[in-house]
Amino acid sequence: MTDLETPLRIGGVEVPNRLYRAPVLECAGNGEAAVDTLVDELEPTAASGVGLLFQGASIVTDRGGCAAPNMTRVHDPAFVERLGRLTGAIHDHGGRIFLQLAHGGLRSMATWHAEYRRQHPDQRQLAVSRPPWQLRALDRAGLISLQPDVLSTSEVWDLAEQFGRCAGYAADAGYDGIHLSAANMSLIQQFLSPFYNRRDDEFGDGVRFLEAIHDAVREHAGDLPLVTKVPAETAAPGFVRRYLSRADGVGIAERAADIGYDGLVPVEVSPFWDMSIVRGAFPDRAWDASDLQDDYAAVFGGRLRARAVRLLNRLQARRFGPDPGWNADFCRAIRERVDVPVLLEGGLRTRDDCDRFLGATGDAPAADAVGMARPFYAEPRLGARLLEGADALCESCNNCTVPQVTGEPGRCRTPAIVREQARLQRDGAYDDSE
Repeated sequence: MTDLETPLRIGGVEVPNRLYRAPVLECAGNGEAAVDTLVDELEPTAASGVGLLFQGASIVTDRGGCAAPNMTRVHDPAFVERLGRLTGAIHDHGGRIFLQLAHGGLRSMATWHAEYRRQHPDQRQLAVSRPPWQLRALDRAGLISLQPDVLSTSEVWDLAEQFGRCAGYAADAGYDGIHLSAANMSLIQQFLSPFYNRRDDEFGDGVRFLEAIHDAVREHAGDLPLVTKVPAETAAPGFVRRYLSRADGVGIAERAADIGYDGLVPVEVSPFWDMSIVRGAFPDRAWDASDLQDDYAAVFGGRLRARAVRLLNRLQARRFGPDPGWNADFCRAIRERVDVPVLLEGGLRTRDDCDRFLGATGDAPAADAVGMARPFYAEPRLGARLLEGADALCESCNNCTVPQVTGEPGRCRTPAIVREQARLQRDGAYDDSE
């Protein structure tokens, strides 16, 4: 049996335990304070005993590609070199840190963020193919703005090479590995998904893009461990006929392991950016926040459209409940077919669930490591309590997430949880972590 405290090897790197911080938005950007922001955000988690941290989606290009405000770009080697202070801080606490590389493609801010479009009127979105008719209909209705720039074959190769260059910069800065954002409607998912990918060249097989990125990472970063998310679009709505089934996802995972990926993070999502990504309760408090109403209107193109998005958010919240370990069955199916570590995230909140999915309680294991994301917004030093057998305070209310569309940093906005975290802090619940 494997418990949470058991070390894990991913590629050539040993992680001190099976608990990881899944990627979330740090909202650090690239300004003068970016490195300080990342250190302030991530070091407490490493200090709390969490074995592995995934720095959230970091964009590989110098323009475009950001799916939300204040995402960090890692195209500049001089900037990434400064991140050596972050990796050093994580290592000082015995932790390991992987950099998640990403590009938003059609999910980029130019598609959905009205104020961003006003400030960047000429910015186009990188696209795998001509956008599907469902997105074109939303464009005609004025709810999004599509200016797709469909990648040529040579441009796809160039983009894969850019992923590799950024991985090389990360290796030089002391990162322990690379994590690819290949789900959550990222550009890599768009390559993998038949909903988006209608290409007639070699990249009509989306796994070919994963292979090209792998080869570029190996060229620039050597044997630095390489992990990727693996999507299954099982939450696709009924009007979507072409999508990734769970069986498709298992097939992608098998091929990724054969290519040489060192770890896999299976996630069941939708082809769209919706609450299949962030599940749980409808975030009433965040949508009602008086200080954010003008910002919501600017983001969505007016108060009426903001209210429409709010209604859609409410309907999605009813569909996607916060079942603990909602990716567990998908992880288990992949774990039976590959010989690399499989990492589980999605809805985990209790120590019992962590142990159960690792197989520590006698159940068949679903994964080799377990991760949480939003709970670290409420408790940056959560690892100290989890590793002692306690549960996370997070209630999956999602009040931390919606404000991020305006550029607000991720933080818990639920008073009862904020008060309880403060009490635990005063009582020393997070102190004995090293």
